[in-house]
Amino acid sequence: MTEQGVRWTAAQVLALAPDSASREAGRQLGAAGPWSGTGRSESEEEGVMWGLCAGSGSTPYRTVVDVTNTSSASAVSASASGPAYMCSCPSRKFPCKHVLGLLLLWSAEGEASVPAGRAPDWAEQWIAGRGRTQGIREAGPAGSGGSGGSASGGPADPEGARRRAERRAERITAGATELEERLADLLRSGLATAEQAGYGLWEETAARMVDAQAPGLSARVRELGSIPASGPGWPVRLLEECALLHLLDQGWLHRERLPDALAATVRTRVGLPSTPEGPPLRDDWLVLAQYDTPDPKLTTRRIWLHGTTTGRTALLLSYGAAGRAPELTLPVGLALDAELSAHPGTGQPGQQRASLGKQFAPPAPTGARPPGITTTEATARYGETLRHDPWQESVPTTLADVIPTPDGDSWQLADADGDTALPLTPATLSRPALWRLVALSGGAPVRVFGECGHRGFTPLTAWPTGPGEAVRLC
Repeated sequence: MTEQGVRWTAAQVLALAPDSASREAGRQLGAAGPWSGTGRSESEEEGVMWGLCAGSGSTPYRTVVDVTNTSSASAVSASASGPAYMCSCPSRKFPCKHVLGLLLLWSAEGEASVPAGRAPDWAEQWIAGRGRTQGIREAGPAGSGGSGGSASGGPADPEGARRRAERRAERITAGATELEERLADLLRSGLATAEQAGYGLWEETAARMVDAQAPGLSARVRELGSIPASGPGWPVRLLEECALLHLLDQGWLHRERLPDALAATVRTRVGLPSTPEGPPLRDDWLVLAQYDTPDPKLTTRRIWLHGTTTGRTALLLSYGAAGRAPELTLPVGLALDAELSAHPGTGQPGQQRASLGKQFAPPAPTGARPPGITTTEATARYGETLRHDPWQESVPTTLADVIPTPDGDSWQLADADGDTALPLTPATLSRPALWRLVALSGGAPVRVFGECGHRGFTPLTAWPTGPGEAVRLC
């Protein structure tokens, strides 16, 4: 993450854990007891460490971790943005508890338990293999002799790509037209029939949207199926979501009449992939938050970044198969000197989804904090965002000088110097994040980054008044 001379904190290590059980297991292995043969690279330009960890079998597990994150002296590849590691244990969690334990041992005791030295043969083999892989990535397809594309990086058959795009657009149009008919049938028969029909009706409709190659529409239809069982007031929520889905359908069916930016947003919302456009933007990007959203088929990782020079806020998305953590990992509170390329049609400028490009140095500690606004300004900003993207559920927001305050059975973030407040989302109230935030505040103002939307504010990271590190809340 940093140069060899700067060690991670325990919080930064535990941010890599795929779940709470892995965090606890990693903590238990963060002492010298189960480890033998530990060491780290002698070179100040490398950050490789290794060790043998005693397990249930007679043979200890071989663990090696590379925190250098550099594929060359000048840049880091996007695929190597997190630490690389290898462990001989059979765990299906990535990183496993042995990797976390070795990193914790290094972060806490450094040279006392992980001394500099020469790597054993098994670690050397992994390091050498990793070096060959990085070399292939840097060389690209030009040196591979393969046929992955044209010399300019474009598609090998642009005419074929155009025809495929046209066929997919026709399928999406047919799916959107069918969905409009089903929504009309629902409203004619009454919303009460949605509760009687059960989830099967929505699952069938969602499957039809998958057939139409519109995964965005499919996901929204599946969300409709869960609303009738969501408790009191569900008919109102169902009608609201049906209206937003109808608006998206109409946006697709009449996309040629929309402004370019809104048309790009509609294409993204129905599920068409987007590619970065425009020149990459280099900055020192402060990692504001990182959290995973799992579902039965896919784990989505969201990483919020803030440009300390440009003031832009960007969202990185990374995906992993069900049960596996996504590859991209950026610990909260550190700054990353890197280039980002924005995707089109993803909300207001400065609050866009982006792709991670070249990294010019590993993430490093920083005293930078994002500028904050009041709760009144936060709600106004969300309203402005809806003009650009009516389907946006929340926007990234940093609140300055707010105090977590009880509000009946709920909680809110109140401005320290004003009389306005934002309610916390219902999901926050059942998470340990709330009590970490209350403990950090102790009745004093704090700075909080999170997502502000129509359901309230979801806190993700907080900073104390005065000096202090970022506290991850998610």
